[in-house]
Amino acid sequence: MPAEIRDGLMNNVGFSRVVIVGLGLIGGSLAAALKRFADAPSVVGIDVDPVALRVGLERGLIDEGSLPDGLGAQTWLCADGADLVVLAIPARHVRFWLETLAQRGYDGVVTDVASTKSGVLDAVHATLPNPSRFVGGHPMAGSELSGVSAAKADLFEGAYWLLTPFTDTDPDAFRAMHSLVTAIGARVISVDAQAHDEAVAIVSHVPHVTAAALVDLAAAHAGEHGDLMRLAAGGFKDTTRIAAGSAELWTGICLDNAEALSEGIHELRQRLEGFENAVRGRDADAVKTWLSQAAEVRRSLPTQWVPATTRLTELAVPMLDRTGVVAEITGAASRAGCNIEGIDIDHQSESAAVLVLVLTDEGDFEALVAELANLGYEPELRPLEEAGEDS
Repeated sequence: MPAEIRDGLMNNVGFSRVVIVGLGLIGGSLAAALKRFADAPSVVGIDVDPVALRVGLERGLIDEGSLPDGLGAQTWLCADGADLVVLAIPARHVRFWLETLAQRGYDGVVTDVASTKSGVLDAVHATLPNPSRFVGGHPMAGSELSGVSAAKADLFEGAYWLLTPFTDTDPDAFRAMHSLVTAIGARVISVDAQAHDEAVAIVSHVPHVTAAALVDLAAAHAGEHGDLMRLAAGGFKDTTRIAAGSAELWTGICLDNAEALSEGIHELRQRLEGFENAVRGRDADAVKTWLSQAAEVRRSLPTQWVPATTRLTELAVPMLDRTGVVAEITGAASRAGCNIEGIDIDHQSESAAVLVLVLTDEGDFEALVAELANLGYEPELRPLEEAGEDS
């Protein structure tokens, strides 16, 4: 749904007060997206930069702002101070804020937007008295620009937003976060933390390093007066756009995900060496095959994903309310290539419930049902329209 159509709609996410720690591009854009709804929650911001708070207030992104040691921050991060805290800060700063939440007795839902997850989840279990209320997140959206001044309400429209539940994740906390993310137009994929870090190294971190390397290569050949740079055409600029991102931010990302990034760079170097050998050997068939395969894969990427409502499928999974059930079921959906458009929990009793997933028309449904059956579940899969007629 286009962003302009979302204006004025009800969000139905169940959060009445949202605290965003870090009013940068992502935190500010999330605030802007939430404020588009008719029943927009109260959104308050915490940042070390008073200018960022002022800009957020002037643009109407937040209702109130506070420095980390301000009275507002002390009030919002206590028990009953808010329903959701979003840590929109680099991964290396997450632990400090988790410790702060634990010290002040905050008992609501917590999420983050860090681009690496394993270290964050380790910090969660080491600091929070109730880690089940934490739902890790990573929006795959951004810009070469940074700061709250670059925030856009439609930044997440059609973008992937990865959620990383773990064995202790509270099903209701996961459902609430899923509802919020889909309400602002993003597409949820549920993965475990290690798989997340390995995946983003390939599709996000290695590309950024590669773009920086291309710029460095061009700069080394630019000449005294930068003549080569004046010849840089649209293709070079498009390919290297992300290299203009914050060096400080990306240093942290590279080091936080050092192992997976190093492996990705190693694999990329092997592929480039193979292509280099084909070029040096004047092997036209190998060169053409390599380029054709890449072109075919690139053309297959959708410019924007829009769910075909008539082809949505409902998966109902009866379950016992036990540790790890949400991560287990949503992880199976991810492994089968299925994407979750909606999620609900129908509580049957104090210990039993039915987890209802609305799936898009992607993925291997048979593989998903088979894996869930092997795990001991009795899943029921049916077209959404048929499911709606029975309800």
